[in-house]
Amino acid sequence: MVTKAYPARLDIDYPPKLDRFTSFVRLIWAIPILAILFIITGTSGNSFVNDAGQQMSNNGGGIVVGLFVVTLLLIVFRQRYPRWWFNFNLELNRFTMRVTVYLLLLTDQYPSTVDAQSVHLDIDYPNVKQDLNRWLPLVKWLLALPHYIVLFVLTIGVLGAVVIAWFAILFTGRYPKSLFDFVVGVNRWDLRVTAYAILLVTDQYPPFSLK
Repeated sequence: MVTKAYPARLDIDYPPKLDRFTSFVRLIWAIPILAILFIITGTSGNSFVNDAGQQMSNNGGGIVVGLFVVTLLLIVFRQRYPRWWFNFNLELNRFTMRVTVYLLLLTDQYPSTVDAQSVHLDIDYPNVKQDLNRWLPLVKWLLALPHYIVLFVLTIGVLGAVVIAWFAILFTGRYPKSLFDFVVGVNRWDLRVTAYAILLVTDQYPPFSLK
């Protein structure tokens, strides 16, 4: 039996060799791109109007909360997920993932604001009326709580894995493959939960899996 692929997918190319120096100073090297990401997603007191004519504010939650709230309103009240809105969500998550992957030492490629590089993140565009229950977005955050509990524990494991990998890279120039697969798997799991509970692009419950 062929299992249908989950609507949100992540793959990262395994690097055969990593630069010791840039890995050593990665947190410093990443400051410029982190500043750009913060400017894009950081909190502010500005308000904006969505295409449904509703005034929203991203005060205290940043653009991520604003995107979630507007998407929820569009699905619940209009049964719509505008393609341009979806594309913005997709590209923002791709850029964020490239920065995350760089910080986790999974690549030496400085995060691009345009190119995919070694990070392959895809999310299927939903047919709202056919594929999405208009009321489910109201409770998805609650249904996803078991995942967030597990991901919290796994994230602690990721931090430990990155520290071990950092030493391994300094001495060997390589990211241990087992640690690489674990870190990528946790990010893949997190992406599926984000697609389900935050981006609201699917009603398919995320699997408890790193694969």
